[in-house]
Formats: sequence, structure tokens, C-alpha cells
Amino acid sequence: MKFLVTGSTGLIGSALLPHLKAKGHQVVTLVRDRRLEGPSSFYWDPAGGEIDLLAFDEVDGVVHLCGKNLFSGRWTRSLKRDFRLSRIESTEYISRAMAALDEAPRTLISASAVGYYGNTGTEASDESGPKGTGYLSDLCADWEAATGSAAARGVRVVNLRIGLVIEGLLKKLTPLFRLGLGGPTGNGRQLMSWIALPDLLQMIEFLLVNELISGPVNGVTDQPVTGREFARTLGKVLRRPAILPAPAWALRILLGREMAGETILKSVGAVPDRLLSSGFQFRYASLERAVRRAVE
Repeated sequence: MKFLVTGSTGLIGSALLPHLKAKGHQVVTLVRDRRLEGPSSFYWDPAGGEIDLLAFDEVDGVVHLCGKNLFSGRWTRSLKRDFRLSRIESTEYISRAMAALDEAPRTLISASAVGYYGNTGTEASDESGPKGTGYLSDLCADWEAATGSAAARGVRVVNLRIGLVIEGLLKKLTPLFRLGLGGPTGNGRQLMSWIALPDLLQMIEFLLVNELISGPVNGVTDQPVTGREFARTLGKVLRRPAILPAPAWALRILLGREMAGETILKSVGAVPDRLLSSGFQFRYASLERAVRRAVE
């Protein structure tokens, strides 16, 4: 099969390309840097309304992974606007482009996030759970709604609500833990919904070829953990203490009240009921196994 990927230079996209190719699929990309154009890379500029429609030639499915990193800096009004533009504007644009094609790809896998559910407290939500409140919940809801043009055209749309990707999270946390400075954030009781990168790649391929699934899908394992459990596991794997907590007040000063409250301090529990009921199997359902694979 042939797939088109956006966001191919990010953590997920850069790993997805070789994964799909190794499975025998043909992969092309949309890029925003003309210097990266080539036989399998086509230029697009959502803000400028420009896209090379040759990118869609004989494409079976599109994986849309664009979105500015939420930890790019303190959440100023300007940066929050960039978060929305990089997600919603690009999604609306590619969705409209697909809808206008004579032969549209059959599938659109569009990234979203479990932040859709807001603060879930001590509970974990499946895909039928209600939208939460707050900036990230609103952002995710609008992000998913931006696929409307493709869905109206008859494209099968999957809104993949991705949780914390272990490999990306450890890249930020491992240096602190190796120095013995790691520990739980806030009260340590908030839920963290996570997934190992190899499982996420397998999940995306599964959703591309399984034409019975559409709508929201939680891209996480069925084993959410508390912040305290996560810190304890990482400390165990690295053989370093994990007892120094980062108090909520310090995080609010360091990151800003809204950013800290919407990310590190918020309890977001989610479970992948739709994937499990469709027969998907995780290789790294154990947090310790996922962490060991990522750091060793």
C-alpha cells in the first residue's frame, strides 16, 4: 500500500517512515522546507495555501502528525496561537485538499491527544468519554473537528488521541534521574496515560489497514500509572533514587500556572477500548518493560 505522511521529521514521523517501509509499504511525505523536496517528498505550505497535489497520487491513506511541541516554551498568547495554527490550520487544509481530489485517499489518520478528556481524576476514560474543560481539551476538540471536510467527502477518518510517548518523555527526564534529581511531580497521584513508540508505530499501521475503525481512538496502553509509579519505575531501571518531588508551586513558577496545570499536574487517564476490542496487541504493555527498552 502507499501512504502519505506529514510531520515526518518529528519523533513519531521519523520513526514511522522506516517502520512502514520495512513492512513493504511505499511512503511519501509532505514537507515545508523546499530543500527537502525530492522524488518522494512534496512541498506544502498550509498557511500560504500551497500544496503539491502530486503527493496524493495513488495514495491509499494519509497520516497527519503536524503540531508544534507543547513544551516549546512558556505559554504566551503568541505561542498558544502557534499551537492552534500548527494543528488546526494544517488539518483543515489537508482535509480540504483531500476532499477536492477526484480520487481521495480512503483513510486519514489525524493526530490528536488524550488531553481531550481534561482532568479525569482517578478514573480512566475510554473513547466514549466526554470532552473535558480547559485549553488543551478545547484545542483537541477543534483539532479533531478540523478533519470534517475529509469525513464529509467519505474519507475514513481516525482521530488518534496519543498519550505520553515514553521515548520522548525519557529524553527529557533521564538526564535528571541519572543525576539523582528525579522524582514525582506535584502530589504524584495524577494519572499518566502512556505508550511505547514501537507500539504506537504498529498501531498506526494497524489503523491504516483496518478499514472497520473510524472516529476517536485512544493511542495509549491499557495501563495508566500515577506520576509516583512512573518515577519509581524510571528510578528502578536507572538504579537511581526517585525521591525528590517537584512540588506543584515550583512547577507553576517554572512553567507558568496554565502550562503546569494543563500538562504535568493534570491527571489524564485513558484506555484503548476500541483497539483492544479490534484485536490489537501491545508488545510493551508493561511500563517497566517499555522504559527498559527505551533506555538500554
